[in-house]
Amino acid sequence: MNTDSFALRHIGPRRADLPAMLKTVGVETIDQLIFETIPNNIRLEKSLALDPAMSEHEFAAHIQELASKNQVFNSYIGLGYHQGVTPAVIQRNILENPGWYTAYTPYQAEIAQGRLEALLNFQTMITDLTGMELANASLLDEATAAAEAMALLFAIRSRDQKKAGIKKFFVSEEILPQTLSLLQTRSTPIGVELVVGDHQEFNFSEEFFGAILQYPGKSGQVHDISNFVTQANAAGIKIAVAADILSLVKLRAPGEMGVDVVVGTTQRFGIPLGYGGPHAAYFATREAYKRNIPGRIIGVTKDMNGNRALRMALQTREQHIKRDKATSNICTAQVLLAVMAGMYGVYHGPKGLTYIANKVHNTASTLANALEKLGLYQINTAYFDTIQVKVNGEKVAFFAKAEKINFYYPDAETVAISIHEATTIADLNKIISVFAKTLDKETITVTELSEGTTLTKEIARDTDFLTLDVFNSYHSETELMRYIKKLERKDLSLNHSMISLGSCTMKLNAASEMLPLSNPQWGNIHPFAPIEQAEGYQIMLKKLEDQLTEITGFAGTSLQPNSGAQGEYAGLMVIRAYHESKNEAHRNICLIPSSAHGTNPASAVMAGMKVIVTKALENGNIDLDDLRAKAEEHKDHLAALMVTYPSTHGVYESAIMEITTIIHDNGGQVYMDGANMNAQVALTNPGAIGADVCHLNLHKTFAIPHGGGGPGVGPICVASQLVPFLPTNPVIQTGGEKAITAISAAPWGSALACLISYGYITMLGESGLRKSTEYAILNANYIKERLNGHYQCLYTGERGRAAHEMIIDCRPFKINGIEVTDIAKRLMDYGFHAPTVSFPVAGTIMIEPTESESKEELDRFCDAMISIRKEIEAAAGDTNNVMKNAPHTMAMITADTWDFPYTREKAAFPLSYIADNKFWPTVRRVDDAYGDRNLICTCAPIEAYMEEA
Repeated sequence: MNTDSFALRHIGPRRADLPAMLKTVGVETIDQLIFETIPNNIRLEKSLALDPAMSEHEFAAHIQELASKNQVFNSYIGLGYHQGVTPAVIQRNILENPGWYTAYTPYQAEIAQGRLEALLNFQTMITDLTGMELANASLLDEATAAAEAMALLFAIRSRDQKKAGIKKFFVSEEILPQTLSLLQTRSTPIGVELVVGDHQEFNFSEEFFGAILQYPGKSGQVHDISNFVTQANAAGIKIAVAADILSLVKLRAPGEMGVDVVVGTTQRFGIPLGYGGPHAAYFATREAYKRNIPGRIIGVTKDMNGNRALRMALQTREQHIKRDKATSNICTAQVLLAVMAGMYGVYHGPKGLTYIANKVHNTASTLANALEKLGLYQINTAYFDTIQVKVNGEKVAFFAKAEKINFYYPDAETVAISIHEATTIADLNKIISVFAKTLDKETITVTELSEGTTLTKEIARDTDFLTLDVFNSYHSETELMRYIKKLERKDLSLNHSMISLGSCTMKLNAASEMLPLSNPQWGNIHPFAPIEQAEGYQIMLKKLEDQLTEITGFAGTSLQPNSGAQGEYAGLMVIRAYHESKNEAHRNICLIPSSAHGTNPASAVMAGMKVIVTKALENGNIDLDDLRAKAEEHKDHLAALMVTYPSTHGVYESAIMEITTIIHDNGGQVYMDGANMNAQVALTNPGAIGADVCHLNLHKTFAIPHGGGGPGVGPICVASQLVPFLPTNPVIQTGGEKAITAISAAPWGSALACLISYGYITMLGESGLRKSTEYAILNANYIKERLNGHYQCLYTGERGRAAHEMIIDCRPFKINGIEVTDIAKRLMDYGFHAPTVSFPVAGTIMIEPTESESKEELDRFCDAMISIRKEIEAAAGDTNNVMKNAPHTMAMITADTWDFPYTREKAAFPLSYIADNKFWPTVRRVDDAYGDRNLICTCAPIEAYMEEA
């Protein structure tokens, strides 16, 4: 056994397992299986040009060498990003814990109560600090959240405003630059007209439907915005506020003033800078807008016994239901980061947060006083953490660089300094010395912080927050460690068993890929730091871009999109810009197959396109005749086709090159959804099938963990004609020479998470990547054949093979009174998370085992499914059966009474392997409808909830 081979550790089946697996599948070699699975005309003719694979030991040395090239300055740049302190108990027990970072989105609530509770804590923390009624479970970043706020306010315009065509949206010039760029990107396609100006001179015209303010402003100035909000409300103008989360400990909550939406980032609540991400944004609004809020909301409901239970509320998988009528294409959240930020609030509580906020504010005040003694003029009349001084910026920068300090320079004569949680008195004295040297004066030494404030009673907070027990109970490390463990035990993650989710690719997230994330040489780099300070990042990111470009067969890559849905949107916006450059801005028709992911049509509408759905044949393939007819009918306005390959039905359509040719012949571009890229890498690629752009889910194919529902990274790779239009950033330039405006807040999106995919590709190399794809296909077809005769596989390729996933039909079981949901819940009793349920076909299960799972684990899963099939047969005519009552909790099994017509052993231990590693769901089947009818999305006690209901 070659212990240097990372591929050997990543790929599940052992060499000794291969003969039996191949025999079951009915082939003699893997090569034969691949030949029978992938159309020969799209197979790659030569190997990928990638560097030889590194061992895990070699990669550890390599990534540390790159880290050492980063210069970790103390950055006081601000602009929405602040160095913080990640409590070690949170770093070790959440960020570095596979029990948290390998969990999937909590669609199966009964085995996700832990992270659901952690997210409920997050939502409660946000509503308390913002003064709003409702918050979601996080968004991608502050700028994206602001754009979602604009879209929400546009969607909820009054009937009269819609009738009058009111489309102007006011943006305060104090908005963060990256937020303005996102608003520019998102406004034009949906018909919103941005007007940027001084909010103190705004005339509250009836031409405006909404406005957004920054609080405090990008300069650090804290304005009393209450009068603005009052006048806006009187004029029928809805207000969004982008607020610094830590400042809200000291500042009056925006919700108290009557605003409609509050957004921001929780990055400074214990999340590393990471050169821009991933970080958890927040979005809080009025309960009246609960049907329009983007992303996910965690709500309280009850289970079958009437006990309190949590689950995702209201618009769960909204895009997959509403498709082109969805109000947002966001289908993810930054769950892992939201959990960390929420735990930061739990750990510190209201008193701890007040201490931190006071320390930051007092440090800023002390600095302002010291600089004034040096003779410098401080501009901001009221501030929380950021001051501005009038001085020669070039001279300051010279002395600051020598002290490894970054400031922000709005202009040549102004220096802005944003204090953060990690700023010490020693740091403060170093800052003062820089300005003393600039002025050629003797420095002033500070020995303690002063407690003066510029915050008047009109803008200072005077209300309590975080009063619930959860924020006042876990302030020692022992207590928090046990609380985190208590929640972790309620959740099924990859460290327990296989999660075979079709389309979601829950593969191994190797420890060697994850370790660099804890290194402060990667974690403490500000996204707007001078680029030469991030040499290690620049080398890694450029190398990853090149790797992904080579893997996809394209010409260029942007890493900026920080989710798959953002990647879809970015790809379509690049296509839009390409058509505009050819004076063909009228091309606005997007063809989308009926089987496509729901985010596809939602993204197309957001990009200003009109969606036309093309038909599918009975075998699941695209109806070529219908596609050709619609492409020719709309050839003068055709912008794009969005296609998933292999198809959402788990099949390599042999006509794919004919499909892409039809689109090109009619003037359109082909966008390929990369959700199923795990079945392509090193065997075929989007370039080979004739696509022009694809997004990649780095949290699927390229091993970034799902984190319980995020983070995700969704870069786009493009053909040569689209390279000039790759997105830029207003602070640090990126992208092509004709770049579209920003897609995400940070120049390279969630750069810290990109280390994981870089490690994955670097340690696998070409051979390991190819074998990973081959074994993903082998594992899927092994399951298909083992389940043959028990379940019907709905779609197969021309030679009867599945791709890397398959759909099994559960609709025939309705005759026995069994629904697909019953199967999903019963799998929990067997220790497995259900595969993807009812997508893309209602009443089906889509199974994707990935290459990481061993034959032993595949067999356990198949044994469970076969056992469940027998239980389905036995359930006919009896609703009090083991399927309908699943899952079975420990409380049920150990209860004094047992009122079921089957044994306790049958309920909890139906197969012998389960006793060795039993996972117990902590609640019975949850009642989703009840929770939606009686919506509560904060940590109120269940008694209050039941009384309200």
